[in-house]
Amino acid sequence: MYARRPVDQGGLIHHSGRGAQYVSRYTERLAEAGVEPSVGSVGDSYDNALTETVSGLYKAEVIHRRSWQSRETVELATLEWVDWFNHRRLLAPIGNIPPAGAEAIYYRQFIESAQAV
Repeated sequence: MYARRPVDQGGLIHHSGRGAQYVSRYTERLAEAGVEPSVGSVGDSYDNALTETVSGLYKAEVIHRRSWQSRETVELATLEWVDWFNHRRLLAPIGNIPPAGAEAIYYRQFIESAQAV
């Protein structure tokens, strides 16, 4: 996320579910930081389905495969997995390219179509 540049040059938007922690003090902290909150609708399972799937994959592929000696080793393994998940994992439904590659293609096409108008 740190490397992304918004296409519309608008502010940063943080999307979350409607958990109590997000609609209380957390929302206030987002506003203090100049971040626009975006909260899903009540009872909307779509917000959680992707998050729970990715969390399950992470736990199965990283956390439960070995014993961890320190928090730092977990953090490093997590960073490596996230990099693989976004930049090297090939997905057949999007043409056997990594998600970051598909996103780059999408934004390149988006910018080109906006310039053509």
